[in-house]
Amino acid sequence: MMPLLELKDVNIHYGQVKAVKGVSLSIQEKEIDVIIGSNGAGKSTILRGISGLIPCANGEIWFKNRRINNISGHRVAKMGISHVPEGRRLFPKMTVLENLKIGAYLRVNKREINNDLERILERFPVLRERRDQHAGTLSGGEQQMLTIGRGLMSKPDLLLLDEPSLGLAPLMVAEIARIIQEIHNQEMTIILVEQNARLALRLSNRGYVLETGKIVLEGGSEDLLGNEYVKKSYLGA
Repeated sequence: MMPLLELKDVNIHYGQVKAVKGVSLSIQEKEIDVIIGSNGAGKSTILRGISGLIPCANGEIWFKNRRINNISGHRVAKMGISHVPEGRRLFPKMTVLENLKIGAYLRVNKREINNDLERILERFPVLRERRDQHAGTLSGGEQQMLTIGRGLMSKPDLLLLDEPSLGLAPLMVAEIARIIQEIHNQEMTIILVEQNARLALRLSNRGYVLETGKIVLEGGSEDLLGNEYVKKSYLGA
């Protein structure tokens, strides 16, 4: 089966710093794949490379059988990739509803946009309650829901989630995990970057372990949960 997304020997640099070094991975349609690793390993950089926010020094990125590396971010988004960034990156002085509508800025069918907006508000009832509230006044968990909802408003084929549980209380982490699983159950393909390795591997089909910009281990998520190196380095065992 042809993968939905494929990275082939991708290298990404920040000036003289080699942040991603020869990374190759293959994402099948309708799966959740996770990238785990410590701070500074290059996880977020890979997502930025996929979404066109930073250029690749060399290597290839293919999406739906088209090469996409080093094209502009808005063109990548229009092709069907939605990036939910670390740190939420909302427009704090705009309302919840305005933030959600921005997620659909590349779409033209107003009826479909309104239908999807209604579905997002059904999935996140708290956002309906706060639809006229400024995004900057929401709690951390509510802001994360809004960020995910905004990402879904572009109607993507591939959703990139960068550290969705970061900084949240345990109960809210569990709620975000439930939301991710629910989105996946509706046949959404997801790449999840997450420092909470145990949570990420339990949610996903396949995992990649990234260290200092290189993939050092990959496999089925259940296998990685049982791997002694992963247990010792990332699961606190």
